[in-house]
Amino acid sequence: MLMDKLSQRIQNLSESATIAMSRRSREMREQGLDVISLSLGEPDFETPDFIREAAKQAIDEGYSHYPPVPGYQDLRQAIADKLKRDNDLDYKANQVVVSTGAKQALANVVLCLINPGDEVLLPAPYWVSYYEQICLAGGIPVEIPTAIENDFKVTKADLEKYHSDKTKLLIFSSPCNPSGSVFEREDLAEIANYLKAHPDVFAISDEIYELINFSGKHQSLASFSEIYDQVITVNGFSKGFAMTGWRCGYIAAPLEIAEACTKMQGQFTSATSGISQRAALAAIKADPRESTREMWEAFNERRHKVSQWLSEIPGFKTNMPQGAFFFLPEVDQLFGKKAGERPINDAGDLCMYLLEEALVALVPGDAFGNPNTIRLSYASSLEDLEKALQRIKSAVEKLSDA
Repeated sequence: MLMDKLSQRIQNLSESATIAMSRRSREMREQGLDVISLSLGEPDFETPDFIREAAKQAIDEGYSHYPPVPGYQDLRQAIADKLKRDNDLDYKANQVVVSTGAKQALANVVLCLINPGDEVLLPAPYWVSYYEQICLAGGIPVEIPTAIENDFKVTKADLEKYHSDKTKLLIFSSPCNPSGSVFEREDLAEIANYLKAHPDVFAISDEIYELINFSGKHQSLASFSEIYDQVITVNGFSKGFAMTGWRCGYIAAPLEIAEACTKMQGQFTSATSGISQRAALAAIKADPRESTREMWEAFNERRHKVSQWLSEIPGFKTNMPQGAFFFLPEVDQLFGKKAGERPINDAGDLCMYLLEEALVALVPGDAFGNPNTIRLSYASSLEDLEKALQRIKSAVEKLSDA
């Protein structure tokens, strides 16, 4: 069989659960079914007009040749300026590497830091690709459980409990995908204190949802000066500027790590699209409070509505997320119930039942290291969200005790 000829590496690599669920819901739509997908983390807004105009101008100006591998110098400088302006972080342009989306930026860092056998701390829930990227590099993911009662956050004590002499890296996101949790200054201080005690450990601070924050000013881990050289900040344009298809993200890191990521990227994709980079330059120079205000307000309204609707579903335990556009309700109270003769043993069973019975696509929490939960994206219209939550409620009410 051809499958036997494929590398062990690709055979061991799991497909993204969010992409798999999105594909399944798309297939059902093609069959004529009215499926509402709440599985993907993608804003349902168009890229702002001034960004699209910048891309058109770039085409007319001939930005059609190979850009420098780490990105155009003026974009890298603008990113450094933004990090100073918005995050109080001091980076030079040569510490910034622009990549084909924040996902590639993350992969670059992991591949540049992790050797086989190195351990990487993953506070759970975590974004699905962290785990697989670590495994691809030969590393060992070490999951750290958290609880909905404290908004899925970790403390220094949690990190110390799972630390070993093989620990090389910590990866987390704030605002968090999938929980929507936002790490405030005091939360980040816990992580900073852990890193200060272990100067050979690095941290990737994934801040891609920075602009979708409902708790106040965004806080960055690298702003703790004593651990600045241990932190790689990852960000991009996909979420905050509704630029998912433009594929443009970046890191800001200690110079040696930035240079290593440039070397790695040079052997895979080289630079990201020059057109996307010119669009990103327009985005990052704008005042984000103005250019993204409409989207922020819409997400905030949806967040409150979805919270209310979720609270009416029996067996769902929720908290109020402070960022991103996700809810991560605990649903283990429903495990052991039945839909007719169909058992609901876990979150995967529940998601498949809701897809087939309610025609709503969700993602089981085991993909994010938290098997008692499901992830729901509210990056959809209020009309679709209300319809989807009513369908879920009706389907759940049909479940009976085993």
